[in-house]
Amino acid sequence: MGGVREVRGVCPLDCQDSCAWIAHVEDGRVVRVTGDRDHPVTRGSLCAKVKDYETRTYAPDRLLHPLRRVGPKGSGAFRRVGWDEAIALVADRFADIIASDGPEALLPHSFLGSMGVVQRRSLMRLFHALGASRPVGSVCGNAGNVIAADGHVLGFDPEDMAEARFALVWGANPLTTCHHNWHFIAEARRRHGARIVCIDPVRTRTARAADEHVVIRPGTDWALAAGLGRIVLAEDLGDRADADARAVDLDAYTAQVEPWTPERVSEVCGVEAATVVRLAREFGEARPALLRAGIGVQQSVGGDAVVRALSALTIVAGHWRHRGGGLFIESYPDLPDARAARPDLLAGDPRSLDIARLGDVLTDPTLDPPVRGLMVWGANPATVQTDAARVRAGLAREDLFTVVIEHFLTDTARYADVVLPSTTQLEHLDVQGSWGHHYISANLPAIAPLGEARTHGDIMRALAAALGLDDPRLEQTDEEIAASALPDGLTLEEVQASGWVKRSPTPAPVRPVRLVHEPPHLTQTPPGMLQLLTPKAHHLLNSSFANMPRHRAAMQEPTLELHPGDAAARGLVDGDPVEVRNAGATVRARLHVSDDTSSGVAVLVGKWWSADVGGTGINGLAPAAWSPGGQPAYNETFVDVVAAGSRAAPDHATVPAAP
Repeated sequence: MGGVREVRGVCPLDCQDSCAWIAHVEDGRVVRVTGDRDHPVTRGSLCAKVKDYETRTYAPDRLLHPLRRVGPKGSGAFRRVGWDEAIALVADRFADIIASDGPEALLPHSFLGSMGVVQRRSLMRLFHALGASRPVGSVCGNAGNVIAADGHVLGFDPEDMAEARFALVWGANPLTTCHHNWHFIAEARRRHGARIVCIDPVRTRTARAADEHVVIRPGTDWALAAGLGRIVLAEDLGDRADADARAVDLDAYTAQVEPWTPERVSEVCGVEAATVVRLAREFGEARPALLRAGIGVQQSVGGDAVVRALSALTIVAGHWRHRGGGLFIESYPDLPDARAARPDLLAGDPRSLDIARLGDVLTDPTLDPPVRGLMVWGANPATVQTDAARVRAGLAREDLFTVVIEHFLTDTARYADVVLPSTTQLEHLDVQGSWGHHYISANLPAIAPLGEARTHGDIMRALAAALGLDDPRLEQTDEEIAASALPDGLTLEEVQASGWVKRSPTPAPVRPVRLVHEPPHLTQTPPGMLQLLTPKAHHLLNSSFANMPRHRAAMQEPTLELHPGDAAARGLVDGDPVEVRNAGATVRARLHVSDDTSSGVAVLVGKWWSADVGGTGINGLAPAAWSPGGQPAYNETFVDVVAAGSRAAPDHATVPAAP
């Protein structure tokens, strides 16, 4: 019997915190995972999702061996095979597809199931070498990406949030989604008396902890931002000279927001006119004010315009002049991790396909060549993507050869021809950054891989060899892949020795940006329908952990929240089993009646798997709708709610929103 060994690591999930943790190993088994108290941002606390991450590694339903499909796609019928057979099958099918349709008929599809460099990037080396179609876009916050590409700054060092004198938390719920952000906001309240105001259509954990909760009609954020900006300018609360230096169209912006009086904003947004005036003055007069926005405000057809409007508000108010002031949506360390994918392996210029439109990509009869080979890792598109019904229709194609690399038999994995078992974070080496702070972290393997699970680097090397690809970049070890992502002057050994290293990006010079976004889009709900919001769950991360017993016990079951007035109008009472419907899909849930939810809004928290909600999952309700910049418009989903077993169903899924 040995003692307890402590191994440093980092949470791999798609979260801004990238929490440092310590795996406690006893007799070759991880017995618990705890937060690392020494980390300057995450400070020893882990969230409700990962505080027992070891149960994911040791879960009885975890995939530990390669599988080959033996039943219809989607049925989940597989037989166990060895790695040699699995690798040979994948390599042979990929080679056949390249021979018949060309390499662009192959498509890799991944997202942030792991933010580790090796797990996220290494397989792209294979597809770059093959000349496959290139995945572009984002299934999450692409509106922010579009506005950032236009020169807008979307974040800063979150440790500086503690210097704010006023915090406007807009469409974000950090106490559930990235609670270490909240530490710094709360510190600003303790140290400087900063008032915290939360703007959200739902009374979230963060809204309850704030000093004030302002309820907004979802999809009208642009109008409120315009109204606040109008008052800041009209009352000269900001710094005109600074705004002139940062904007190319300040006069045009002033003209655009001029019609948005407090009264008009109130009519559109459902926020009292007096509250609009008071918020504008508080935000404009604070030195500085923080505007902490979330991903949810981006997820509409007007998401691009909303992000630009929020950025414009911080610019005209002059908050970027001060430490702790400005807009914070995301922020990254200096970690050029995309180079670990070795785009220099590309010999030509293959086409790009939008991962956010996977349903379109897989079902478009005009796509030439059609996607015939698909590999999915770090993602569960059958559950989490908008237009999920079409995604599943594409995955069900008999002429599509699909490989899924996973820990569990997810909704997506059930459509695979081959499933390959992946290591969990406790079983491999990796490095990663964050999209919410400036630290690069090392993850050290606490135990050897269970069963036959392999790292994504191992899988890349095996497939490259089976396909006859002879290139030293396809033979590099996981250590070499991880090291290749680090900024110049930083070694893997240094990061491993300390656990983390702070590497703030070099501030870009001020670049004047465009504040006006045409045309602004305001969501309108069709008569008789409810706008469906599907915010992040406290115990799930998108669809991750929806199969884990503790998380399921905490969540209990899929729950739909309705305002008392909306429930009464439908003859429903608290606890009723209900169906949430539109022409796209029907899902089942248990009704919870609460005034935490705005009138006209239905809230279904978490991305439950189909086994729990039925049909094509919650996002089967979501439309094939995107912003002009490619932001998936999850919040443009309109539904009716009826008692379970009712026959009537609406004859439309969505109605185009008026500008």
